[in-house]
Amino acid sequence: MSREASQLPGLDIDDVTVRFGGLVAVSGVTLNAPAGQITGLIGPNGAGKTTTFNACTGVVPTSSGRVRLGNTVLDGHGTSSRAARGLGRTFQRMELFDSMTVVENVELGVESFLAAGRPFGQLFCPPGERKKIAALAKDAVEHCGLTHLARRNAGDLSTGQRRLVELARAIATPFTFLLLDEPSSGLDPSETDRFGEILRDYVAESGVGILLVEHDMALVSGICSYIYVLDFGRLIHQGPTAEALASPIVLEAYLGAESSALESAAEETAHA
Repeated sequence: MSREASQLPGLDIDDVTVRFGGLVAVSGVTLNAPAGQITGLIGPNGAGKTTTFNACTGVVPTSSGRVRLGNTVLDGHGTSSRAARGLGRTFQRMELFDSMTVVENVELGVESFLAAGRPFGQLFCPPGERKKIAALAKDAVEHCGLTHLARRNAGDLSTGQRRLVELARAIATPFTFLLLDEPSSGLDPSETDRFGEILRDYVAESGVGILLVEHDMALVSGICSYIYVLDFGRLIHQGPTAEALASPIVLEAYLGAESSALESAAEETAHA
């Protein structure tokens, strides 16, 4: 699974704006998420985080600006074309096939990636490619600690286990950069800690970069090297994790209970 970070692309979002009619959902956002590290994208509900992801993956068109994966400009490419170029993504809502086993779910993700752009590839898988798919899936299932559940149906698993299956599918597929949207949603603290460990290990071993949208500030503070903060579609702060979480501007944007969680995370990061 090991790859040199210097050989992999980072993600660059340059002055991107997204409009829905008269509503500006994302306004002039610029950020850099390099290979080999986990970069956070945080902000209150409705800040424009998922819309930014949608713009990166081609789900929604950008009104202006540019999205690049390494030296490849992604603007003008559809979602499948961007995925084929190495940009992977998970969603807030888990997309698993409940009647299929864990390993079948993971293999299907890899198979779909490898068959992209080849119509007959959706119908026929050469024996050599089948072996490659099985090996990638097996490696990812082991990495996520799911070997003992490999033959269980996804629909029989707990939320935490299902989240790990989704992650295994993402890292089994040979993407060169990942967008993770609320991957710890529904997990308890111990499951979240384990999830964070798996992400850190994966990035360290593979060199792949991750842009993470997440509300769990303990997870963000534990695994992110750098953080960008959105509010009302605009970038209001960026910086190293401890600095960003302690920023008065960021604390004001979160307010209430979320602000308290942010302060606690900032204190833990500062003393780490």
